[in-house]
Amino acid sequence: MRHPVVVGLDGSRESLAAADWAAREALRRDLPLRLVHAWEGGVSPAESDLPELEAPRYWARRILRGAMDRLNERYPQVYLSADQVPRSAPDALVAAGEESELLVLGSRAFSGIGGFMAGSVALATVAHVTRPVVLVRAGQASEDEHLPDENGRPSTRSPYRPVVVGVDPAHRCEDLLAFAFESARLRAAPLKVVHAWRLPYMPTALEAKARRDVQRAAERALDAVLAPWREKYPTVQVTTVVEEGRPAQQLLDAAQDAGLLAVGRRIRPAKLGTHTGPVAHAVMHHVRCPVAVVPHG
Repeated sequence: MRHPVVVGLDGSRESLAAADWAAREALRRDLPLRLVHAWEGGVSPAESDLPELEAPRYWARRILRGAMDRLNERYPQVYLSADQVPRSAPDALVAAGEESELLVLGSRAFSGIGGFMAGSVALATVAHVTRPVVLVRAGQASEDEHLPDENGRPSTRSPYRPVVVGVDPAHRCEDLLAFAFESARLRAAPLKVVHAWRLPYMPTALEAKARRDVQRAAERALDAVLAPWREKYPTVQVTTVVEEGRPAQQLLDAAQDAGLLAVGRRIRPAKLGTHTGPVAHAVMHHVRCPVAVVPHG
């Protein structure tokens, strides 16, 4: 069964940028695109005749109709569908995301004190969907996915920017690597794999040797994890960055010129809260390129 790419719409600039990115991704993956707008009133617009619902009903229809017209004009090859869902935004997006190949949301703030797509809505969605979720900033355009042309100008004809993925070989990362390698293959883009390690506390006299040993061990562990994926995706050019430091900072540095950053999120049994993990939380707020959060066991 072919699951669609799903995008959540709320009429904002961020969600429209997300819809454009989602349409391009649907083309790359040869998948349909489904637009979802949550009906916040919790009552189906088709079943209620209350006058006070007429205005929000009108705007909900306008949001979907406007997005459909925009995407049909820009991406006529994409098969589109649209749904108004009579549920709260987090519930609607989580349910839609579970039936998707990936879920795409608009993303706002660039600082740790801000949020994206009304903050708690996107956090709750990312924390509970068990499919990949991609967050896209307002203003993202197709040219931003590509390197500048030979004259340094934005272009859609130049090669794609690298895909960057953060990996910890000590944890399961098959789903994350599958997403990253496939994303790189679809774009004919290089893949940069980042692994950060930290030296445990020890006497100063032992640090130099321990640092060399840990570095070599980290490189061997990452090479072992990547070996089957290099074999499965022989056309993907892979480079590795294995350095001492904080994972979030290493990824922020590596993603400065990236077209897409992928990070993992452990699936937790808790029903409440917005558990995304410190690394995913940091990059969601600070990285400017689209960020894919990929759940794993």
